[in-house]
Amino acid sequence: MKVLLIGGTGNISSSITRRCLERGDEVWLFNRGHDRSFEAMGAHYIIGNAMDHEDLKAKLKDQWFDVAANFIIYRFEDSVATFEALNGHVGQFFFISSCTVYQKPCYNTPITPDTPLKNPYSAYARTKIQGEFYFLERYREDDFPVTIVRPSHTYGEKKLVVGPLMGWGVPHWTLADRILKGQPIIVHGTGRSLWTATHSDDFAYAFCGLMGNQRAIGHQFHITNDEAMTWDMIMQTYGLVLGVQPKIVHVPVDFIAKFKPNLRDGIYGDMIENGVFDIKKLQDFVPGYRTRVPLREGLKRSVQWYYDHPDQMQISAENNQLTDDILAAWDAVRYD
Repeated sequence: MKVLLIGGTGNISSSITRRCLERGDEVWLFNRGHDRSFEAMGAHYIIGNAMDHEDLKAKLKDQWFDVAANFIIYRFEDSVATFEALNGHVGQFFFISSCTVYQKPCYNTPITPDTPLKNPYSAYARTKIQGEFYFLERYREDDFPVTIVRPSHTYGEKKLVVGPLMGWGVPHWTLADRILKGQPIIVHGTGRSLWTATHSDDFAYAFCGLMGNQRAIGHQFHITNDEAMTWDMIMQTYGLVLGVQPKIVHVPVDFIAKFKPNLRDGIYGDMIENGVFDIKKLQDFVPGYRTRVPLREGLKRSVQWYYDHPDQMQISAENNQLTDDILAAWDAVRYD
């Protein structure tokens, strides 16, 4: 298949690019060319800026792809521009949504692809919902061949599983560094809520199984693994990999939100919920899909990557200070 990946070198998309190349697909990456490492494996590059919508349309004009996906749609206008660039030029388009789109609060578990879409806390989730509605409308009215996939918490070699106070913007070694130094780490609530972290290689296996699958057009899927763990178990797994028992402190979500209001939306809009997913629909379309990279193995690979690249062991002094400030404030309350 001739495959276009707009982006193609990020956490999830790198695993997809690698898998596509290994199985013999003709892969084209549309990005700014900062990372050309896949060239050695046979990838072709279209150098451009996908955020410049006119550049995107001009450089994809008169081309045809069996499959395309855009991994860097962050605004509604990016969805519109991608449709305009690819309409009539693609056999199947993947809109990369997010599991944050699901109903918050979540009233039923496990979450299925038919769970209502509503997240009043997250602007990111609302943009993804808007994009989903737009592409499904284009499917109904213009026969645009869209398949919607929703990643959950997906990590890989260069991206560790992040803690509830971090988010993807904080250097990922920050949490591991605190554990290694014996510094306390925060887990929201009682630590007993369930969460699902999926390795990017598992995501790529399922994603590539949906590629070229005409039955999948017009459908929505979440791509997660089948291994839900409590937040405490996740942190304990970190400890097993790092060889240090983590010092976990449970802090109520309401206290965190009151102390630092800008953290409220991220926690209430995502991490406070039981992130348990029913993947039967995905398995119906991709027979044999299951978790192949359990958390302990995935974290081991991620941590080893950082050990092999010590220059990437960056930590956030700001996030460390935030953690220490919350812990100090919580100590003052609970020991008062």
